[in-house]
Amino acid sequence: MNIQFDQLQNVNIEEVYGPLEQEVSSLAFHSKRVEPKAAFFCLKGENFDGHEYVNEAIEGGATVIFGSDSSLFSHLQARYEWITFLVVENIRSAMAVFSKFFFGSADEELKTVGVTGTNGKTTVAAYVRSLLTLLRLPTGSIGTTGIWTSRKKIEYKKSTPTTPESLDLHQIFRDMRTSGDQGMVMEVSSIALDQCRVEGIQFDVAVHTNFSEEHLEYHRTVEHYRDCKLRLFQQAEHRVVNIDDEGMAAELLEMGTEGLLTYSTEDHPDADLIASNIEVLENGSVFDLGYKGESQKVFVPVYGTYNVANVLSAIAAALHLGFEWGYILSVLPELEGPEGRFQVIQVPEDQKVILDYAHTPVALNRLLEEVKKLEHRRLIVMIAGIGIRDFNKMPKMAAAIDGKADEIIVTVDHPGYHDPQIIVDQVLTGFKQPDAPNIHPTLSRADGVHRSMTLAREGDIILLTSGCINNAQIIRGEEIPHSDEKIIESHFPPVAQ
Repeated sequence: MNIQFDQLQNVNIEEVYGPLEQEVSSLAFHSKRVEPKAAFFCLKGENFDGHEYVNEAIEGGATVIFGSDSSLFSHLQARYEWITFLVVENIRSAMAVFSKFFFGSADEELKTVGVTGTNGKTTVAAYVRSLLTLLRLPTGSIGTTGIWTSRKKIEYKKSTPTTPESLDLHQIFRDMRTSGDQGMVMEVSSIALDQCRVEGIQFDVAVHTNFSEEHLEYHRTVEHYRDCKLRLFQQAEHRVVNIDDEGMAAELLEMGTEGLLTYSTEDHPDADLIASNIEVLENGSVFDLGYKGESQKVFVPVYGTYNVANVLSAIAAALHLGFEWGYILSVLPELEGPEGRFQVIQVPEDQKVILDYAHTPVALNRLLEEVKKLEHRRLIVMIAGIGIRDFNKMPKMAAAIDGKADEIIVTVDHPGYHDPQIIVDQVLTGFKQPDAPNIHPTLSRADGVHRSMTLAREGDIILLTSGCINNAQIIRGEEIPHSDEKIIESHFPPVAQ
C-alpha cells in the first residue's frame, strides 16, 4: 500500500522526518517480527520501550517508524535518509487509527459486539458467537480462549491474553470478513480500553456483565478500573446492562434509556429480560424467561444462575441486532459455551471433573454455589495464585474457598518471573489454618491437577479453577504448553478394546 503521510487523517502526526511517501506492506510492534517495507510502532510497556529497538526494526526491513521521541528520530534520520520517522503524541492511539486504515476498516462491515466485566466476558462472548451463528449471522470471536471463526478455532499468535493489540485486532477483522463471517464478538478488557486497543471501533452492541475489584496491579484504584470499563459504552450504538450488578449498573443507567436493554436473575422490576425459577439439571438449566410482559419456560445447556444471566445478555445482544424473539427462543437449546467454563468432563468411577477458570473471589463464590447443586459425595477444589496478577487478591481466593470443600489444592498459574513458592505462600495466608491436613500446596498447575485427581474417590466432584490461558502457562516470558484435559485423560488407564 502506497501511503502519503501528509494526507493521513486522524493519526495526529506532529512531526515527519524523511520521505512523505512510502510503500507499506505490513505492520509490527515487535522488532523481531518486522518484515521488509513494514511500519514499526515504538510501543512502551512496563518493562520495555520500543524506541530502543528501532535499529533492529530497520535492519529487519522497516521503512516507517512511529514513535514519540523527536530528538531520537531527528538523529536517526541523518543516518537513514530513506526511512520515514513519524512523531505522534500517543503511539497506541496512532497504531489503532493507522491499523484500521491499513486493514480496510473491516470492523465497519461486521456486526460488532464488545463484552466487558470483571467476570463472565469469555462465557458471554462464546454465547453471543454461538447464538448469532445459530441465527444465521455467522459470527467469530476474540478473547481468552483464542480466535474463533463461526466454524472453528484458528491458529493465531495472540499479543495479549484477552484483547489483542489494535494492530492484531484489525487484521483479525479483515481475515474474518474475508472468511465469510458477518459478525464479531470480542472480550474488551479494562486494560485494552486504557491502552487504546479498540480506539476508533464503533460497536453495534456493548455488553456489561458485572463489576468487582480486579486488575489493581495495573489500575491502582477501583475508580480508574471502573472508568476504563465505562469507555466501551461511550463508543457503542446499543447497551446491554446487568441491572442486578451493584458495581457499575448505576453509572451505565445514567447514560439514558435509548438503545438500552437490561437483564436480571433477581426479579428486578425494571429489567427488560428476567430469568426466574431457575432449576439446574444434569444437562443444563430450565427457567422462566420473561420479556415484554410474557413468560416462557426455556431450556439452555448451561449450568448455574450466573450462566443463565450470561445467556440473558446474549439474548439482549441478539434483540439489539434485530432478531425476532421467537426465532431466538427456538435455537437456545443448541447454544454452545466456551472451553474451560463450567466444562463438565465425565470420568470413570462415577466422578465428575469440572473445569471453570474462575479467577476472582466473586467468581469462585458463585461457582461453588452452583457446583454444590450437582449430586456428589465429596468436593475437591483446586485454586491458584496467578503470578501475573495482583498479589493482594491471592489470600482472598483462599478465604473464598476456606471451609467450603473437602479437599483443597493450592497451586500456581502463570508464575511469570516470580518464584512459585512465594505465590503459593501468599495464597495460603488467606486460610484460617493454612497447615490443615485437607489443604495441599503444589508448585505448578500440572502438579495441582495431578494431585486433585489422585485425591478423588468414587462419586466425587473435582473442580479445577483459575486462569489457565490459551493452553499454556506463562513462565519467565515464555508460553509453556499445558492442557488440563490431557492430564485428566492420562490419569485413567486406557479402556481395552
